[in-house]
Amino acid sequence: MFLIAGPCAIENREMVMTTARTLREVCGELGLPLIFKASFDKANRTSLSQRGIGMDEGLKILQEVKDTFSLKILTDVHESWQCQPVAEVADVLQIPAFLSRQTDLLLAAAETGRTINVKKGQFMAPWDMRGAVSKIRSVNPQADIWLTERGSSFGYGRLVVDMTSLVEMRKIGCPVIFDATHSVQQPSSAAGVTGGNREMVPYLMRAALAVGIDGLFLEVHPDPDKAISDAANQLQLSNIQQILRQAVAIDKLTHEL
Repeated sequence: MFLIAGPCAIENREMVMTTARTLREVCGELGLPLIFKASFDKANRTSLSQRGIGMDEGLKILQEVKDTFSLKILTDVHESWQCQPVAEVADVLQIPAFLSRQTDLLLAAAETGRTINVKKGQFMAPWDMRGAVSKIRSVNPQADIWLTERGSSFGYGRLVVDMTSLVEMRKIGCPVIFDATHSVQQPSSAAGVTGGNREMVPYLMRAALAVGIDGLFLEVHPDPDKAISDAANQLQLSNIQQILRQAVAIDKLTHEL
């Protein structure tokens, strides 16, 4: 199992570097491969609010994380023209869930030759992800593609996780990742912003690990309640060691069965 982790949005250099340093130390102690994640733009916000630091400055900070801590980098792309410049820094291009059917974006990401992590849309069945995979492979037949479960819409302002979707997506033949923090979101539920319940993250994480996953996705922040995005569902950085110890132990047990 590998871990994708970092703050939801790049707010400033200091916060990103602090988070990356702590994650590298904890993952090093646990022998857990780490890919650092942070977004330079949150283009899918519920309302017109803070979106992040922007692509140019964001990529500079991510490059510094990569150079300083020898970490692989994952970040989102929202538009086709972003793929090539982002691929010069990022090892993994992430397709946001709302854009998982966006053909031109998938094709542009495929052209970079980078690993592509496609988040399953909240509106999609797990087997529908075959379409995203086939689009990418139409450009790059040997593309390294990951598929991420992050919950499905259940009425208004609520997500649920069908753990069988992890099994169904594995049948597609790509590594499967579980995004435990976005799965506890409560979209547009808090006066025009997305709410959530971070207390439920460890429970969903443990369930997914018991089913069996290739990667775990967690958003963490030194002070989540002050985060500009996903404040309600990001994990407290100071708690991450305990949570990851549980994750490693359950993953080991699952693979021994």
